[in-house]
Amino acid sequence: MSNPGRLIIIAGLPGTGKSTLAKKLALRFHATIYSPDDWLDALGINLWDNAVRDAVERLQWQQAQDILRLGGTAIIEWGTWARSERDILRTGARALGSAAELRFLDAEPAVLHARMTARGRENPPMTLDQLQAYSAAIERPTAEELALYDAPSEPLS
Repeated sequence: MSNPGRLIIIAGLPGTGKSTLAKKLALRFHATIYSPDDWLDALGINLWDNAVRDAVERLQWQQAQDILRLGGTAIIEWGTWARSERDILRTGARALGSAAELRFLDAEPAVLHARMTARGRENPPMTLDQLQAYSAAIERPTAEELALYDAPSEPLS
């Protein structure tokens, strides 16, 4: 296949800058972003409705795979806190002959809380205690996991 497509997974906690990075990458690589928060907001659905979020992510993954089959670039911006989630996406992309890269963003809970408070998107807002618990729960990629991915196609300046 001359143009195998590329999956870019942007992982991290809320407030780490996933959406900002996704927008920069989308412009640079003419990519399509798949963000459940954007779809839920557009439809007026509560961001915390996990059943709907799961359904949206399944639909987004189906569409992302279509983009990859066509040789395009798809950006998954779901958070993907667990390695098992990232593994499913990576192996799915590779099964289509696509490259897969992982960009993990991280910050201290206090920084995340300040960013989230300033943007005011979450309703109800997340507390610092919640963010500290999430920070303890997220599976940060290890060097072993990162070695399974392709190098970023181009670093952002």
